[in-house]
Amino acid sequence: MGTRTRKRPDDSREPGPITPEGYAALERQSQELWKESRVVADAVAVAAAEGDRSENAEYTYSKLRLGRIHGKLRILGNRLEAVTVIHGPPPADGKVHFGCWVDLEDETGEEHRYRIVGPDETDVARGWISFHAPVAKALLGRSEDDEILLPRPRGETTATITAVHITEPS
Repeated sequence: MGTRTRKRPDDSREPGPITPEGYAALERQSQELWKESRVVADAVAVAAAEGDRSENAEYTYSKLRLGRIHGKLRILGNRLEAVTVIHGPPPADGKVHFGCWVDLEDETGEEHRYRIVGPDETDVARGWISFHAPVAKALLGRSEDDEILLPRPRGETTATITAVHITEPS
C-alpha cells in the first residue's frame, strides 16, 4: 500500500479542498519565504554595491536565489487563493469522508493509518494521502468492517477498515 510524493508543486489555480491544518501550513511556508526573501534582497543590495555585477558571483547567486523564492511565493499565493478550507469535523456517520483518519488491516495482518486530505497537504510520513490517490478513492464512502481492494504496484490486495475517526486518534 504505497503512496507517492508529489514531485512538483501544484501551481494551478484549480480549486480544491484543504483541511484547516493544511491551510495553516501553507500560510506558514509563505511567511517563512517572505522573511527569507527580505534577507536575500538585502544580500543582493550589498553585493550590488560592491561594483561590477558581471563578475560578482555573490550578486548572481543571490539574484537567482531571490528569483526561486519569488517563484515559490507565486505558486503558494495561487494555491492559497484557490483552495477551499473544509471547516469542522467530517460527518459522524461512520463512513470515510475527506478529513477522516482510517485504520486498515491488510491481508498480512499489518495495520496502517491514513488521513484523507487535499493534494496540497499530502505527507507520506504522517500517512496523509490525497483524496485523489487510489487508496483514498478505495476508502471514500466506505465504513468500518468493510473489506476493500487496494491498488498497489505489485497488484491489488485486500484490506479491512478497522476504524474510522473524525478527529485525530491518540
